[in-house]
Amino acid sequence: MIESRCGIKCSECEYREQMGCPGCLHMEKPFWGDKCVIKDSCESKGHQHCGMCETFPCDQLKAFAYDEKQGDDGKRIQQCQVWKDEKA
Repeated sequence: MIESRCGIKCSECEYREQMGCPGCLHMEKPFWGDKCVIKDSCESKGHQHCGMCETFPCDQLKAFAYDEKQGDDGKRIQQCQVWKDEKA
């Protein structure tokens, strides 16, 4: 089951309940700011998640996945690959 555009597993996110976050698949605007460039890019191309994109994994997703504070050492990229492979 796809949980996010970028590969974050919302069911495992510590902010989900704390922030009342329904996940990017079900929200217009993220709780952390005005917009998410990953979400916007993915949705503008009509993709369910980043793994469906022809430029996967793009520089934006890599920067997000390996960010010093918010990153997860690429786990979200791996998850998008899993979702991509499930649809193949």
